[in-house]
Amino acid sequence: MLYDLQTTHAHQNLLPNQGEVFYFPAFFKKEHSDHYFEMLSSELNWKQEPIKIFGKTVMQPRLTAWFGSKDYSYSGITMRANPFNKMLLEMKDRVERSTSASFNSALLNLYRDGNDSMGWHRDNEKMLGPKPVIASLSLGATRQFFLRNYRDKQQKINIELENGSLLLMRGDTQHYWEHSLAKTSKNIGPRINITFRYVV
Repeated sequence: MLYDLQTTHAHQNLLPNQGEVFYFPAFFKKEHSDHYFEMLSSELNWKQEPIKIFGKTVMQPRLTAWFGSKDYSYSGITMRANPFNKMLLEMKDRVERSTSASFNSALLNLYRDGNDSMGWHRDNEKMLGPKPVIASLSLGATRQFFLRNYRDKQQKINIELENGSLLLMRGDTQHYWEHSLAKTSKNIGPRINITFRYVV
């Protein structure tokens, strides 16, 4: 299945204002998603990086890997770039053809279980440009993804990110909305998240 955001799916914006977020379940078939998950989880050089939060240095509650031609800096750390492998290039090409966007980098997160998480943040680093387009692929266990208005915290959206799904954020989303992946007490398996970006 090849999605075209310029035509039939353009009406599926999940945000009520000031941004554009689209969710596509089963972007990859289950057999493809499971294969990608197994290969990426076993073959990549995953790292647990220290980050600065409110002036304190703590270890990120997840494992990460960065791919592209340029290093990536956020929250007080700099991730060294790895060249894209064949599998990630295949996935990137599929996402680019479906979204009519171009990407030159990818941040991968491995959430080992429900204790791993991602705190509230916006992907608004200068190196991503003023209106970044971010395409997020999910592989493995389903996790709860939250969006909330940066100024009005009462405006909140909850999305279940399923195995093989694609979440696209674009327009003013990173300026007006923040997002997170909360911890859960449920006994769930690991999840890999691949966020394709364009680094200026």
